[in-house]
Amino acid sequence: MSRTASLERVTGETAIEISLNLDGCGQSKIATGIGFFDHMLILFSKHGLFDLTVAAKGDIYVDGHHTVEDTGIVLGQALAQALGDKAGIKRYGTAFVPMDEALAMVSLDISGRPFLVFDATLPNEQVGQFDSELTEEFLRALSVHAGLTLHVKLLSGKNTHHSIEAIFKALGRALDEATRHDDRINGVMSTKGML
Repeated sequence: MSRTASLERVTGETAIEISLNLDGCGQSKIATGIGFFDHMLILFSKHGLFDLTVAAKGDIYVDGHHTVEDTGIVLGQALAQALGDKAGIKRYGTAFVPMDEALAMVSLDISGRPFLVFDATLPNEQVGQFDSELTEEFLRALSVHAGLTLHVKLLSGKNTHHSIEAIFKALGRALDEATRHDDRINGVMSTKGML
């Protein structure tokens, strides 16, 4: 069964097209108009071993908020669609990723119950043209639209670039673990019989 999705969202502020293959090899083609955000999505794809294409056009003359948040929305929807009924997946994933002085932990549950805990102090307000606070906005949009319980904790980090990079890499690795099939699982990983 193909675990892929292709979605588009067009509003008065953004136009986002995303294709996702959960069983890829980490190839990506990313163009959002925000260089640092592109870099983070490429890392997410590479470390999650997802094939990911993102074409986003937004009102970045205002700022990056709408583009980053709407990309999170569409990526979350694509993830939910690609997972289908979630039968056979491990459901939970946790990853610790170091990036020089930074250390990030991401732990998640593909639960159908969106919840974000974001515990990270990012020392600089901007990296390139990317507002650091948009890291949390992206993760919230992803969590809500994919149905993830998502915990993100920055355990150490003085360099904002390193800190955000560690978070995105850990997110990819945790999602890779949670979306993997396990032949021992009959149906979904829940005593309720559904996620």
